Amino acid sequence: MTIRALLFDKDGTLVDVDRTWGPAAWDVMTDLAAGNRAHLDALISCSHYMEDERRFRASSPLLAGAPDDYADDWAAALGQPPDAGFRRDLSQRLGDAGLRHLTPLGALPKIFADLESHGLPIGLATNHGAGGARLQLRQLGIESYFNFVAGSDSGFGRKPAPGMVLAFAAATGLSPANIALIGDSFHDMHAAHAAGAVAVGVASGLIPYDDLAAEADLMIESLGDLAGLLQA
Repeated sequence: MTIRALLFDKDGTLVDVDRTWGPAAWDVMTDLAAGNRAHLDALISCSHYMEDERRFRASSPLLAGAPDDYADDWAAALGQPPDAGFRRDLSQRLGDAGLRHLTPLGALPKIFADLESHGLPIGLATNHGAGGARLQLRQLGIESYFNFVAGSDSGFGRKPAPGMVLAFAAATGLSPANIALIGDSFHDMHAAHAAGAVAVGVASGLIPYDDLAAEADLMIESLGDLAGLLQA
């Protein structure tokens, strides 16, 4: 296989899920619950959140989805209607909290400077919103490396569907077979395979190495190993 372009997942691949979204979600849940313990418990339950550890279980719908995927459950937990206003407010609150707690996985500016030397187009495919993703890339100091950013609101569908991968292929003029999708989840691996791309698993998320490796074409321990994989 010949890899000529790199498409990255965000959370669990570039961003530390536990240290970013664990405390971010706690901030938002406690703000919304406003001292009502029953509401807070309901939010914790439907989010598969571990209060004592301030992080999510791997089964949490917040890890692979956008706010629209769990807004109904959060609204029900709070006794509010899941209308457009609630959804906008939830998305804004989570985006702001995510930026406050944003924690990278590794020395990302150095990693991407090294990757840039290979001359490959670089893109992002996330099930979160594209605008918020760009803000995070900017805060992480790596936005300039990305030629393409697609989110759940970009019109290409959501992973594990292949739309974002196919859109990146169209944007680069490359065959999907020459694109590597690098991610930490089964959604990433399945999206790559559905598009005919190379699925590169990175063991930096919540899925055990061997479980993810069973779905991946190639595996790396961390993004720091990607440059070596490309050279090999």
